[in-house]
Amino acid sequence: MASSDLEQLCSHVNEKIGNIKKTLSLRNCGQEPTLKAVLNKIGDEIIVVNELLNKLELEIQYQEQTNNSLKELCESLEEDYKDVEHLKGNIPSHLPQVTVAQSWYMKSRLTYGQINDVIKEMNKAVISKYKILHQPKKSMNSVARNLYHRFIDEETKDTKGRYFIVEADIKEFTTLKVDKKFHVLLNILRHCRRLSEVRGGGLTRYVIT
Repeated sequence: MASSDLEQLCSHVNEKIGNIKKTLSLRNCGQEPTLKAVLNKIGDEIIVVNELLNKLELEIQYQEQTNNSLKELCESLEEDYKDVEHLKGNIPSHLPQVTVAQSWYMKSRLTYGQINDVIKEMNKAVISKYKILHQPKKSMNSVARNLYHRFIDEETKDTKGRYFIVEADIKEFTTLKVDKKFHVLLNILRHCRRLSEVRGGGLTRYVIT
């Protein structure tokens, strides 16, 4: 065996012996009452940090999923918008005149910018809701605790593992008006398969897909 190999082997053995000594030393320290209490406290803090890291990971996953869904929705709406603009620029001259009902629909339809604004507000409601659900219960005030219990009560087996909101969340966390225009937008989102509905218990749950 070459001298360099022997030196490496000796160094490796010494390192292992050193690690064993440290382990035995820590084990002995753990038997002392004062140090044992400190180690137990450190262990509890490690558990709390680990739980926070798990919640942070879930939040990051949710944000990534939401961003991807919004990006796909925007791309889909852009294509629809281009199609509409193309149709507007190529209307045959022999079409009948616009009726009063058709004129009212054209005036009341949502613009692309309005759709984006409503999507942002709905996204705000989703983020606000799940921020409370991921919040440690001990840090909740009475308002957040009441919302937390409502969120839990609204969950069903069909919404398990899925993100959803209800009209109460929209009123709680946004400035949106739940009116006819809002429901027109929901129809657009359902048409683009970015939203689905789960009904039950007198509630309509808007599920992000």
